Amino acid sequence: MSKDKTTIQIANGDSAMAQTPFIISASRATDIPAFYADWFIERLKQGYVKWKNPFNGVPLYVSFEQARLIVFWSKNPKPMIKHLDYLDERNINYYFQYTLNDYDNEGIEKGVPKLAARIETFQQLAEKIGKEKVIWRFDPLILTDTVDVDELLLKVENIGNQLQGYTDKFVFSFADIRQYKKVQTNLDKSSTNYLEFNETQMHTFASELQKLNKTWKYEIGTCAEPIPLEQYGIVHNKCIDDDLIIRLFSHDTTLMDFLGVKIVPPDMFNLEQRIVKTRNNRDKGQRMFCECIVSKDIGEYNTCPHQCEYCYANTNPKAALANWKRFKNNMNSDSISGEI
Repeated sequence: MSKDKTTIQIANGDSAMAQTPFIISASRATDIPAFYADWFIERLKQGYVKWKNPFNGVPLYVSFEQARLIVFWSKNPKPMIKHLDYLDERNINYYFQYTLNDYDNEGIEKGVPKLAARIETFQQLAEKIGKEKVIWRFDPLILTDTVDVDELLLKVENIGNQLQGYTDKFVFSFADIRQYKKVQTNLDKSSTNYLEFNETQMHTFASELQKLNKTWKYEIGTCAEPIPLEQYGIVHNKCIDDDLIIRLFSHDTTLMDFLGVKIVPPDMFNLEQRIVKTRNNRDKGQRMFCECIVSKDIGEYNTCPHQCEYCYANTNPKAALANWKRFKNNMNSDSISGEI
């Protein structure tokens, strides 16, 4: 029987109450595979992680006791690849949201490896775990005074051509700079002359993307975008996606029970197995147009050293680097920020 909370014993010997999620997001707030892979696996072995609420600063504990699925988010998951056999041994399911942008020339993703290396890692990862478990994201699409819609399409086409056979799905979003004041401030400080997308440009991009996809044949979706683009074969995506989870991991009866999924075997009236979803698992705590189902994110803001100029999860580059330095001085911490 599932439970929402459990009592755990933490490193100092004290007892603490901990959440017990079935689905772990690792993470929207920082790049755990790129910078914290070893730490994450050690926390799995220890059975819990300490997490700080970004809104009120209150710490809480998250137990991995019931964890059945990890959704990894990364721009460089190479350091995590060596640990995937351990996850397989633990019978923990996983898939990757792999953000593979091309801003090498623009210099707004200072800490990520060069594009060619990231494409190679993408291919290696897909070959190891299967292309259906590695989702390509170009997120976000950013317009500047030197990068227009046509240039973005060329960047997307170049990557998309090289990922054929290594993924089934492509997800993108349009940068919405004004929505995040700290992002706007960071871009202004870096002298990035960004431009906001208008609807005409969004439709132009989607229309040209549809043409490219006649060759690729990817499933294409937008992430948390209000604009409807179904006429171009582009859906509103669920990044933490119960439909994908059912397709990939229906053998995990515990996970299916958590999702409220009933698998009806074939009978004399229905010759194929049927999937019945008995409840809506959408995460109401996400943004208005986010379609993701419920999960527990264990990352923290201001902990990613990638130094992407547009990042909403870092208040400023100095804060992120300071936390990264503290973490490296205390890599056995139960917190990703290195706090004792």
